Amino acid sequence: MSIDLDATERMGAEELRDLQLSRLQWTLRHAYDNVPFYRASFDSAGVHPEDCRTLADLAAFPFTTKHDLRDNYPFGMFAVPQSQVRRIHASSGTTGKPTVVGYTEDDLDTWAGVVARSIRAAGGRPGDKVHIAYGYGLFTGGLGAHYGAEKLGCTVIPVSGGMTARQVQLITDFRPEVIMVTPSYLLTLIDEFERAGLDPRASSLRVAILGAEPWTDQMRTEIEQRLNVDAVDIYGLSEVMGPGVAQECVETKDGPHIWEDHFYPEVIDPVDEHVLPAGERGELLFTSLTKQAMPIIRYRTRDLTRLLPGTARPGMRRMEKVTGRSDDMIILRGVNLFPTQIEEIVLRTDGLAAHFQLVLSKKDRMDQLTVRVEARAETSARQRDVAAAALAGAVKDGVGVNVAVAVLDPDTLPRSVGKLQRVVDRRAE
Repeated sequence: MSIDLDATERMGAEELRDLQLSRLQWTLRHAYDNVPFYRASFDSAGVHPEDCRTLADLAAFPFTTKHDLRDNYPFGMFAVPQSQVRRIHASSGTTGKPTVVGYTEDDLDTWAGVVARSIRAAGGRPGDKVHIAYGYGLFTGGLGAHYGAEKLGCTVIPVSGGMTARQVQLITDFRPEVIMVTPSYLLTLIDEFERAGLDPRASSLRVAILGAEPWTDQMRTEIEQRLNVDAVDIYGLSEVMGPGVAQECVETKDGPHIWEDHFYPEVIDPVDEHVLPAGERGELLFTSLTKQAMPIIRYRTRDLTRLLPGTARPGMRRMEKVTGRSDDMIILRGVNLFPTQIEEIVLRTDGLAAHFQLVLSKKDRMDQLTVRVEARAETSARQRDVAAAALAGAVKDGVGVNVAVAVLDPDTLPRSVGKLQRVVDRRAE
């Protein structure tokens, strides 16, 4: 597939680093001069924007956390007057005050540009129809994808989430080439195709751009085999911009390339907080380089990954596919595990579907974990028992913990149209 790269995608590493340093120095000064939080934070750490003479000097500046954003709710992190803010987005706020982000007109143009670049890197082209099943509203997914697709020159089908049967009908009737959706909800759509007696592999879709939650290469294989598409990862988060911070390229499918002309990445040890060298796994940080309304400095994403050399875009580094977050980690009887580790095992166990949920409880003061997982429609009762034993054994061998397994009828677990809640914690009940 021939792809015409833009000038930044063709930059060499040295030219890109010069651009990053110039933009980083502007960002630090902009934040210090216009955001009281950053002025106080820098002063408390004994650093000043002029102290950043090389990219490595950024390591001396303090972190920004989600807690800091909530402490400055709603608009305390904005660096421009309200009259220059053209849009406001916010997180759901289910665990406290929502985190609020704002965009100037230039910010919106930048955002649309990086999403357009992402769709193109994923295999989308001007003239393609793009079915957007991310949620619209305060969540950045729907509108971020929407304006990026339009900027690329695509036809947007703004379906949003929910009404699964209707989504399948629209895909069948409108014949889009590209879908942008969470991976867990795409599996739900595939199930609905089959329930309706339609062959998902015969649909018009050829590219699935999947994000907003961790997912594994095993899930990629499942989606690609059942839907006959190229399934690629888009990465982003509202606090940094929204979708389009990084994108997996369809040519290589080897982890998202970071659009480093706009976002500067670091990886730190999440415990002692020192910067790790390239190739070592830790917690991902981002500093915005061009955002006007709400610059963000060394934001702790809680996503666990590592930085790797560029491949399809040699000048820009890749991040290894995020398959876990430090705040998603389950500590079960002294063993650390992530939902994606269970997902990998579920997807390679015969007779089981990809839909599962982890339920934490207590019994006799001990933490217990039950994997609730749906059987495939054709799985017999005997095969369910075999699959349950195989899954429990594989978790014991691969992760090192004993779990209970409950194999459920198909379509038993709640279907999510947004980010999937994989873990239900009932230990306090």
